[in-house]
Amino acid sequence: MNNLKRTALLGLSCMGALLTVTQAQAEPTLYLGMNGGTMERLYADKVLPVFEKANNVKVVIVPGTSADILAKVQASKGNPQLHVMFLDDGIMYRAISMGLCDKLADSPTLAQIPAKGRIKDEAVAVSLGVTGLAYNTRLFKEKGWAAPTSWMDLADPRFKEKVVFQSMASSTFGLHGFLMFNRIQGGSETDVEPGFKAWPNTVGRNVLEYIPSSAKISEMLQTDEAALFPLTPTQVTALKLKGMPVEYAQPKEGAVVLNVAECAIANNTQPELAQKLAAFLLTPDAQAAALEDGDQIPSNPNTPTTDKTRGQVEAMKKYLETAIAIDWDQVNEQRPAWNARWNRSIER
Repeated sequence: MNNLKRTALLGLSCMGALLTVTQAQAEPTLYLGMNGGTMERLYADKVLPVFEKANNVKVVIVPGTSADILAKVQASKGNPQLHVMFLDDGIMYRAISMGLCDKLADSPTLAQIPAKGRIKDEAVAVSLGVTGLAYNTRLFKEKGWAAPTSWMDLADPRFKEKVVFQSMASSTFGLHGFLMFNRIQGGSETDVEPGFKAWPNTVGRNVLEYIPSSAKISEMLQTDEAALFPLTPTQVTALKLKGMPVEYAQPKEGAVVLNVAECAIANNTQPELAQKLAAFLLTPDAQAAALEDGDQIPSNPNTPTTDKTRGQVEAMKKYLETAIAIDWDQVNEQRPAWNARWNRSIER
C-alpha cells in the first residue's frame, strides 16, 4: 500500500472514530427518579432498554423512596436535575401542589388509562396497588392463629409485641393503617382525634417497633419478630419470591388504594423527551414487561397477561372493588400537624 492510500485510510478511520465520539456525546440522557432495589433493576433491565434504543437516549435511574425523590426535585426546583419521577399517589398530590409537575401531554397511551388512574392533569398511575395486611405464615401456623381479616386485628392481644408498624410520619403504609384504624374508631380524614385517642391502648400496646419504611420487614420476618404489618400484595409477592414466610390478607373493611404514579418534571431540560418517556411507560408493552418480571400491576387495561400473571391482575381487580380512596388534598393539608403529633405522642 502506498503512502497516499495509507494516509487516506487513516483519515477515514479518524473521521469514523470522531463521528462515533460525537454521536455518543450527542446522545441525550434522561434521569428517572423511582424506588430503588427490585423496582430499579426491573426497569433498568427489562423496561427502559426498548425506549433507549428506539429514541437514541440513555435513561439513568435515580433511586430513592417517594419522599427522597420529592425532596430532591423540590431542592432543585429552579434547575431540576431529574426529568420524570415515580411517586406514591399521595406524595404525587403534594408534588403537583408544589408546582413540580408539568401537565401531561396528550398521547394514545394516556387516553387508554381509566379516569380513576389519573391525578389531576399532571400525573397518572403506572402501576396499581392497595395497602392491606401481611402476616408471617410460619409464626401463625406455629401458634395456631387464624389468618387476619380486619384492620382491628392489629389490636388483638394475641399479637402483643408482634406488630411491626411503619411510621405514619414517614411511610404511606403507616399512614394508611392509621387512617383505617381512625375510620373504624369513628374518625375521618378531617377528624383524626378518635384514632389518636384510641391508639395507645389498642394497637400501640402490640407494636414491637415503629420502622421508617418497609426495608426491615424481610429481616424481621426471618427472625419471627414480625407477625403482622401493613403491606401491599405486590410487596408480599416480592418477599415470597425471596423465600419469606408471608402472605397477604385483605381486610374486611377494605384495603387502601396505593398507586405508583408518574409525572414529567416542570422546567426540565428535555421536556419533549420526558413526555415521550412518560407516554412510553404507559404502553401495554412496557407495562407487560413490568408485570411479567416484577409483578407491577398495570394501569393500562390493554396490557396482556400470561398464565403466570393473570391471577395477580384478577386478584388486584377484586381488591380494588372495595378499596378505600384517600382524600389526599385534605390529608396533605393536615399531615404536617399529624406527623408532629404522631412523633410527640406515639413514637416518643
